[in-house]
Amino acid sequence: MSERIHATYWLETGDDPQRAADVIAGEQSSGTFVALPNETPELKARSGARVERLTVLETVGAPSLPGGIASDTYTRCTLELSWPIGNIGPSLPNLMSTIAGNLFELRQVSGLRLTELRLPPSFAAAYPGPAFGIEGTRRLSGVTHGPLIGTIIKPSVGLSAAETAQQVRELVAGGIDFIKDDELQADGPHCPFDERVRAVMRVVNREADRTGKKAMVAFNLTGDLDQMRRRHDLVLAEGGTCVMAVLNSVGLVGLHELRRHSQLPVHAHRAGWGYLSRCPELGWDYAPWQMIWRLAGADHLHVNGLRNKFSEPDDSVIAAARAVLAPVMPEAPMPAMPVFSSGQTGLQAADTYAAIGCADLIHTAGGGIFGHPGGVAAGVEALREAWVAAIAGVPLKQHAARHPALNAALEFWK
Repeated sequence: MSERIHATYWLETGDDPQRAADVIAGEQSSGTFVALPNETPELKARSGARVERLTVLETVGAPSLPGGIASDTYTRCTLELSWPIGNIGPSLPNLMSTIAGNLFELRQVSGLRLTELRLPPSFAAAYPGPAFGIEGTRRLSGVTHGPLIGTIIKPSVGLSAAETAQQVRELVAGGIDFIKDDELQADGPHCPFDERVRAVMRVVNREADRTGKKAMVAFNLTGDLDQMRRRHDLVLAEGGTCVMAVLNSVGLVGLHELRRHSQLPVHAHRAGWGYLSRCPELGWDYAPWQMIWRLAGADHLHVNGLRNKFSEPDDSVIAAARAVLAPVMPEAPMPAMPVFSSGQTGLQAADTYAAIGCADLIHTAGGGIFGHPGGVAAGVEALREAWVAAIAGVPLKQHAARHPALNAALEFWK
């Protein structure tokens, strides 16, 4: 098979850069720490990783990470490697081992970050990607244009099923489009999953019968495979329209099996993303990471939010959202829906819209809705009107002059 996998890295090394690149290529394919007689030139040509590109960027005087080769200078490079698809076949779990396995801890490496990934067409044939994506999410939520206005059940944990349902009652009465469990809310004795789903869906279905609008609720079904399938089936039976899984908790196999079983959109939470990304000299950029999860079946993907409460800068958030909206590859064009969250209010709406050029997103606000002095319904209205202004290109204060809920929100959206 002539197809090849291509991965690009930012590399820092105290060794000769070409030697370091060759060590990484060998470690992640046919080589090991000593030359073996049966690693013949023919085998290396067939199965070895290739160094496709090595570009020196700069040198520095100190290593970014401990434990590497001691040197007076450390060279930073762009490194592109490729592997024949025949090594692993179109398999996402084995792809992960190949492009992000033991290479990070090699002595030759004092810094390494995966920045780009290109996959051959056979991956698109093996993994169908999102079943619903943007179009299916809009159809099920009834939101045909503009963002889905959403929120998270807060407090994250501690509410009973009945108390959760009461919070949902206020939200759906206020016209909310999307509600999600916090990623910490699972199946504890204070708020059992089954009891929570039944209580919440009674409220959602009753409101849908009354108004014709059914809010989309992403219930956190994270668990083992049998638990997730059973929980999905309960949500479906109760009339729910979304389920949620925490990616780093369920893993690629978990998400792919959920995608194969699910008749509902899969809202994919990225909890734990910081340990993969926060150190600039180690880990992943979001663009290659989200490609893998989209192929596995994520319909919605969190991207943080502008001026968020975490450490991620705005340019990184926007790059993440653009990556989620872009095709994974020509053979797998379906985009997922980016989810903006973390300290969000209507103040971020205009900048978010300007940065990504569309409103195909879910914008979730917790305190930005619940903290409205006029109550939850006014909070929902205020966030929605902020997006109306953003899409129309009208300054927020000018639009607020004609919309009392938005005008009042400006007093506490600080």
